[in-house]
Formats: sequence, structure tokens, C-alpha cells
Amino acid sequence: MRGKATAPAAGTIINALATGHGSAFAIQESITATVELDAEQDSVSGTITEDPSADTALIERCVSMVTDRYGGGEGGTVQTESEIPLAAGLKSSSAAANATILATLSALGKADEVDRTTACKIGVAAARDVGVTITGAFDDASASMLGGVTVTDNSSDSLLRQDTFEYDALVWTPPERAYSADADVDRCKQIAPIVKTATRLAKNGQYTEAMNVNGLAYSTALQFPTEPALEALPHVAGVSLSGTGPSVVAIGNQESLKEVKHMWDIRDGKTWLTTTQNSGAQTI
Repeated sequence: MRGKATAPAAGTIINALATGHGSAFAIQESITATVELDAEQDSVSGTITEDPSADTALIERCVSMVTDRYGGGEGGTVQTESEIPLAAGLKSSSAAANATILATLSALGKADEVDRTTACKIGVAAARDVGVTITGAFDDASASMLGGVTVTDNSSDSLLRQDTFEYDALVWTPPERAYSADADVDRCKQIAPIVKTATRLAKNGQYTEAMNVNGLAYSTALQFPTEPALEALPHVAGVSLSGTGPSVVAIGNQESLKEVKHMWDIRDGKTWLTTTQNSGAQTI
């Protein structure tokens, strides 16, 4: 029993740490998961190709939750391959969970029987179980699974809004890494009044405006530099710290983003052009 699936990365509109409400959008870079199940095994072994020493608890838990619910508790192996920098604020954990969930369902022959929102919530539950998320990250996971842009209430795992999202995108990822579970929640809660304003904008479909407000507020709260966003603001539709950092993502038209890229390229790290993605996670 073998299955394979891919799920995209995502950028942030609203980080849910301050209020429990979040919003994110899918981008083209993705993670691919390959799952092989064996009814003779009762445990799951995972491998992350880019970092064999990395913690595989999340992807292993995803396989187990799916086989317990939709199969016969089979064990086996799961391997992920990623185009997404890990621990960079680009939702690599959510994408890995989504890809693993769909690959496991495919291995069981159940990929067409489980709707994508339900599949996404399994990954969110797995992420909470293994402690890689504070909010449950339903905003990030739903954008990766469903594609386009989503707005969510992470306290109840409710999807409040979903739209297609058509932009070119620019990503800057510095060398540093930041893990969501290590974020300073108390500092984030101090900016809740500002984030509530951004959330109202997102709920009304004013995503770029919400993104700009969110980015400056969270960069300050999480003590990341605001200069990349300030450089981009005159040229782009929206720019924000993505997740709990350290990546910064801007959206707009390609020509304007190229101007910003010239400014961001002088910084340490990697800067690349991409696009938003509306198809979400897929079996292969």
C-alpha cells in the first residue's frame, strides 16, 4: 500500500497568536510525502530528506491518525522532500502534515472519500499532539490544503472565508530559523488591538491591507527587523512577516517585486520570486 501527495507552502495575512483568528495564502513551493503502509507493522518510521536528524514526530503521528481512523492501524514508513525552507515561517509543518495525510489516505485507497477540510483537521490535531504549534495553525493548514487564501478561527477550527488569490510573490528568508512553538505569546497578545483591526480587514476581503498591518505589528512584537517591509511598502500590494518569522513575503505584480528583490538581495539569506497557488494539496 503506497501513496504520494504534495502540499504547498503558505504566506501570512494574519498571524493567529494574538487573537486566535488567522489568515494565510498558498504559494507554489511545496512538500511531497511518500507513504508505504504494511499491515504487519504497528509503528511508523519517518524520514525528512533534507535533514535526516530532524524531528519526524509530526509526520509519523499523521500516518498513525489516518490509519487508526480509516484503516486497520497499519504501520509503515513516511518520507518527505521539501522545496520549503524548514522553520522559516512558510508553513513547512502544515504542508508536511497535509501531504502526509493525503499520501496515507491514498495508500489506503480513501483519498477521494475524505473531504479536504476534514483531512486538514487531522493534520492540525496531529500538530497539537506533538507540540509543534501553539494555535493549532488551522489558518496555515487550511491555506495549504485548500489553496488560495483562507480566514479561520483557530480556537474552533472554523473556516470563516476562502477565496482565490492571484498574485506574484517575493520571499526573503534569512539564514536564521524560528520555531513557532518557541514564539513569545505574551508579547504577541500585547498587539491584539492592532491585530483585531487587521482581522476585520481580512474578514472583509481586504487581504493586502490586513497583511500590511499584521506584518509591522508582528515584526515589532517578535523583534524582527521592519526595514524589509518598509522598503517594500511603496512598491507592493502587501508585505508581512510570515508566521513567526523569520521570512518576509510580499505580493504584487512581478515588475514591482523585481524592484524590491534588488533591495532584499543585499541581505543575508535567500530571496526568490514565486506566485500564489489556488489548487492546494494534491495526490500524485
